[in-house]
Amino acid sequence: MYTINDLYDLDHTLAAEYLRGFTYPWEALAGIKDFILELGPTLGPDYEERAEHVWVHKTAKVFESAYLGAPCIIGPETEVRHCAFIRGSALVGANCVVGNSVELKNVILFDHVQTPHYNYVGDSILGYYSHMGAGSITSNVKSDKQLVVVHGDEDIETGIKKFGAMLGNYVEVGCNAVCNPGTVIGQHSIVYPTSCVRGVVPAESIYKNNGEIIAKK
Repeated sequence: MYTINDLYDLDHTLAAEYLRGFTYPWEALAGIKDFILELGPTLGPDYEERAEHVWVHKTAKVFESAYLGAPCIIGPETEVRHCAFIRGSALVGANCVVGNSVELKNVILFDHVQTPHYNYVGDSILGYYSHMGAGSITSNVKSDKQLVVVHGDEDIETGIKKFGAMLGNYVEVGCNAVCNPGTVIGQHSIVYPTSCVRGVVPAESIYKNNGEIIAKK
C-alpha cells in the first residue's frame, strides 16, 4: 500500500518516467525541481514559457492575480484561480483546479486533481482525480522538526524532513482536514471533514474524524 504502483496510475502524469525510477513516492520529492527544469524545454509548441522556467499550456486559464513561481508546469485545460500562489517546483497536470488562495510548493499533481479553496499542498504528490476539500492542508514538517517516519503495518524511515502527504487515485479529503507529515492515503479512500490524519490509510477505506478507519462498503 506504500509504493508508487500501489497508489498511482502513471498514465495520467507527465512525471510517469520520472516516478518509475523510485519505489516509494516520497523518494521523488527531492528531485522535483530538477525534473521540471529538464522537462520544461521539451514540452513543445502547445506550451508557452510565460516567464523563465514557467511553462503554461495554451489551453490553461491562469487568472491575473495568480502567482506562478519557477520552475513550474501548468497542464492543458487547467484553471489557476484568483490569488493562487505557486511557490515553485510544481508540476500541475491536465484538467486540474488550483483555486482561490491555494498554495503549492514542491508538488506533483496528476491529471484532474482539484485543490479548489484555501488549500496548502507542500512536498506532496496527489494522484489522478484526487480532491482536497475547502481548507484542507498537507502539513509537511513535524513540530519537533525530526525526520518523517511513515507509520503503517510497518514503520518506514524516510530520511527526509519535509514530507506532506501522498494521496492515491480518487482520494477525497474532506473540508478542513489536516494531513500530518508522512500521511499516505490509498486509492479510492475518503477522509472525513475536520479529521487530523496520521500514518497510512489503506485503499478503499474511510478515515473518520475520531481517527477510526473502516472499510468502504
